[in-house]
Amino acid sequence: MHTNELVIEAGRIERQYWKDIWKYRELFYFLAWRDILVRYKQTAIGLAWALIRPFLTMVVFTVVFGQLAKLPSQGNAPYAIMVFAALLPWQFFSSALGECGNSLLRNSNLISKVYFPRLIVPISAVIVSFVDFLISGMILVGLMAWYNFIPDWRILTLPLFIAIACMAALGAGLWLAALNVEYRDFQYIIPFIIQLGLYISPVGFSSKIVPEQWRLLYSLNPMVGVIDGFRWAILRGESAIYLPGFLLSLGLVILLFLSGIWYFRRTEKVFADVI
Repeated sequence: MHTNELVIEAGRIERQYWKDIWKYRELFYFLAWRDILVRYKQTAIGLAWALIRPFLTMVVFTVVFGQLAKLPSQGNAPYAIMVFAALLPWQFFSSALGECGNSLLRNSNLISKVYFPRLIVPISAVIVSFVDFLISGMILVGLMAWYNFIPDWRILTLPLFIAIACMAALGAGLWLAALNVEYRDFQYIIPFIIQLGLYISPVGFSSKIVPEQWRLLYSLNPMVGVIDGFRWAILRGESAIYLPGFLLSLGLVILLFLSGIWYFRRTEKVFADVI
């Protein structure tokens, strides 16, 4: 009969941390699947909400910014596709940030009773948002078919920008998840950050309308580089990347990601005591 041997040794958790994440890898699946079921439980149309919300947001942004405000699109790209190419990463980022930031508190019973690498909890929350992201991507395919808009070779680089969006969401989410355990004020700060971020990110408009002298400063928002990258990959040659700003945003995303892991690992030892 196969048995698991539990070894209790000083400093073992620190040395074996990343191996333990692989050992407990099934938890990623169970936590993510549980959250997906809970999210759409007792809804009449279930996963269709993952399509309806971004579609209606895209319609509103297209009407307000494209038709009423008469803001320019990028090149000859249809305004709706330009908006949705930005809405896709933004909705993923904002959803992942909200889910990740509150993930530890939602799993407080589990965390206070059983040992496992706590990093699994916020990563699982990001996976749930990534499932919505993939479903929402069907709308982009539908828009391209509707406008007969065919992407070129740049679409092959899209996974790179998806990876950057994941790093941004997880990095910021780890900071907020850890801070939320100690300071419950962050339950109210997180929705405010998401709301503010929507206004200061180029979701409903092109980042080209930002005056040239302010573009580098504007790129201090890490999502500017992510959104510009998505548009560059999706809108063929209609959208150009402002390289200094993109490199600045990328550097900030990497810093956010690494510092998020560092702070989470530093504070997770006391989660079970204060949660």
